[in-house]
Order: sequence, then C-alpha cells, then structure tokens
Amino acid sequence: MRTLQNHFLIAMPALGDPNFDGTVTYLCKHGDEGALGLVINRPLDLKVTEVFEQLDLEVLDQRQADRPVLGGGPVQPGMGFVLHQSEQTFGSTLDTESAIKVTVSQDILRAMAGGLGPWPSMVALGYAGWEAGQLEAELAANAWLSVPATPEIIFETPFDQRWSAAAGLLGVSISQLTSYAGHA
Repeated sequence: MRTLQNHFLIAMPALGDPNFDGTVTYLCKHGDEGALGLVINRPLDLKVTEVFEQLDLEVLDQRQADRPVLGGGPVQPGMGFVLHQSEQTFGSTLDTESAIKVTVSQDILRAMAGGLGPWPSMVALGYAGWEAGQLEAELAANAWLSVPATPEIIFETPFDQRWSAAAGLLGVSISQLTSYAGHA
C-alpha cells in the first residue's frame, strides 16, 4: 500500500460531510491500520492563551499565546496536538518521517508558553481518523485529492487560503471544481 503520510487531503465539494467541507487535512499517520490527520484550516474561537490558562502556565511568549487554536477534526475534540518544525525533543512526538512534527505531550505547551517552544507552531484540538481501508475507499470515491504537504501552507498561508493553496499544488483551481464526479 502506498502511504499518504505527510500529505494534504483536500476535501472535494462532493464529500458531503460538514465536518470536512472546504478543509485541508494534514495526514500525520497512514498505514494498513488506518489514518490520522489534523484539519489545518479551521480556526476555533479560542486562542492558545486560553489553553495555557487551563494548564496554569505562565505566558512569556505572547506571539504563541495570541495564535488561534485549530479544530483538528471531529474525533476527541478535547485532545490537543501541536504541529511544528522543531528538532527539540518532547515527551510524545509522532514520527511523521518529515520536517513537520506532531507532538501530543504537555511539555511542548510549557515550552511554548515559556518562550522556549518551537516556532512556527499550530495547536489543534481533535483529529480526523479513518479505520483500515476507509480512507482508500473515500479516495476511490473522489471525496479527496491528495498532494505532498508543504510547511509553507501549514505555517505561513492564511487559514482562509489554505484549501485553494493546497489544491494549487496540483495545478487545480478549487473554484472550478463541481460537486459531482464521473468514472471512466
């Protein structure tokens, strides 16, 4: 099986799931057992400073604190993830086999609040998950486009431009896509 780990999943108009309408998902893990990803273009009405406050962390880095928290997906919306590009070592970092790292331990949040954490970074709550074979079936049904991920879209592109920017990596204009697909 070809892995799509470290790829973007670009939701097609025909997907039909409001959880993913107009989204770009960074695929952190993908293998025979399923897939795990984080939606990277759904900012919540919540700032990272509020996460720091809930953990009683003193905020010394205001630029980290002022960033919005992302809605990473509908599964376990209380679970936190930090996307970053750091070589720093933290308690629990998923091996994405790329420059983009995903950490789930609180030590990264302590480092971020204290001005010692990775920059750039994005905090997400919740994730998108697929059981074995589920994502492959959705791809075959033209629910998603996939393209290798780029740090620039995750960390530098404005949220409202990420969907079209990710599609642009394939040379596709998202505004010209329809909600139906054909099969030859």
